[in-house]
Amino acid sequence: MSDSEYVVVDIETTGLSKYIHKMTEIAAVKVKNNRVVGEFQTLINPETHIPSFITRLTGINDEMVKDAPRVHEILPEFLDFLGDSTLVAHNATFDYGFIAYNVNKYLDKEVRNQKLCTRKLANRLLPDLPRKRLGDLCEMFEVQNDQAHRAMGDTKATVKVFTKFLAMLELADVKTHDDLVNFERMPVSKIRLNRISKY
Repeated sequence: MSDSEYVVVDIETTGLSKYIHKMTEIAAVKVKNNRVVGEFQTLINPETHIPSFITRLTGINDEMVKDAPRVHEILPEFLDFLGDSTLVAHNATFDYGFIAYNVNKYLDKEVRNQKLCTRKLANRLLPDLPRKRLGDLCEMFEVQNDQAHRAMGDTKATVKVFTKFLAMLELADVKTHDDLVNFERMPVSKIRLNRISKY
């Protein structure tokens, strides 16, 4: 698995709907052979007011993004950075969904990269952990995230959590990238948890 190339991603947005709300920040870290080999990060001008509750959560306000590039300006550079890598995120459906929707809307392209979700991996690897938020996983693995709810802070924390999961999975004989993808998609009820939980 470590020979494969993964791009760990986090985005910040003005809300939860990819159809209505806008991206305000994107960060990505490229990992291969358990080493960081590249980083990408930018604020994004959403061309709309950022709600105050989002500013309280992320610290991103209208003033910070007024001179930032718009989403259609940063997407080509992000796609070049992503390449053919597998996209990894915590709650990957959210991040992947926003990215794919905007790529289709502004660039008239389809994002076809495989995706992996660290929350789904947590559901399978850590069934006894009551909550599977990124912060909960960071606490469990003693990962320091001094910039929670900022894209690069959460991305770097997710990289560390993902690396922990890869080590756990290799001990459980999940050896290849295809094994990993199949494991993430396998129904939780069919996973031999006793084979993994001792690690």
